[in-house]
Amino acid sequence: MRILFVGDVVGNAGQEMIATYLPQLKQKYHPQVTIVNGENATRGRGIDQIVYKHLLQQGADVVSMGNHTWDNPAIENFIQDAPRLIRPANFSAGQVPGQGFTLVKVNTIEVAVINLQGRVFMNPSDDPFAVAEDLLTRIKKRTKVIIVDFHAETTSEKEAFAWCFDGQVSAVLGTHTHVQTNDARILPDGTAFLSDVGMTGPYDGILGMQRGNVIKRFINQMPTRFEVAEDGRKTLGACVIELNDTTGKATKIKAVQINPDHPFIS
Repeated sequence: MRILFVGDVVGNAGQEMIATYLPQLKQKYHPQVTIVNGENATRGRGIDQIVYKHLLQQGADVVSMGNHTWDNPAIENFIQDAPRLIRPANFSAGQVPGQGFTLVKVNTIEVAVINLQGRVFMNPSDDPFAVAEDLLTRIKKRTKVIIVDFHAETTSEKEAFAWCFDGQVSAVLGTHTHVQTNDARILPDGTAFLSDVGMTGPYDGILGMQRGNVIKRFINQMPTRFEVAEDGRKTLGACVIELNDTTGKATKIKAVQINPDHPFIS
């Protein structure tokens, strides 16, 4: 089985890259399941129903979220009726709408996709390790193919999570920091790992935001509003994972970038 995972979609630029390249990536790699992180998809903060449906129409099977889940209040109006939209499972248990994982049927096999958020340098949330243990107890009764979008700030927390659950999940894929890392690997017990898949959106901004205000913030430490850098060149960050259908173990992981420095080759 092959899984395609696309990193944080940022604003209109990210949506444009999805519309242009997701169909081409699917044609090239023929994934059975496509997962897209959409937590920055609507104007760089959260997601609304129009954009959620747009991502599904372009080929996403699951849309995952992160720390900006609630930044666009419109999500509260539809998240309960969006079976392919998942927010971090370790958000205050029983106190927020939505679901932390979903199951996608591929022929006779179910693929579980879990969304979790780290706690280091992030807003308060429940313990992702404990929540994962509880979820896996239930999910493993249905499938061994389990993909985790671990939305976190530090590589150490992402690595710790991946090593903790090596062999229990098929892949731990980091999101949130918007810069693709060069550490794609298969851990000893069969879990694919990548610290950060990277983002999909403005290539010449800073983490997708307009450069000027970000630079000023570092220079003068004054509060400033970050705006998505919608103009200019664009990038797409993704990865492709190959899995053993029977064991759920990963056999290969490949990082993918599409931008002016890494042109798409069909």
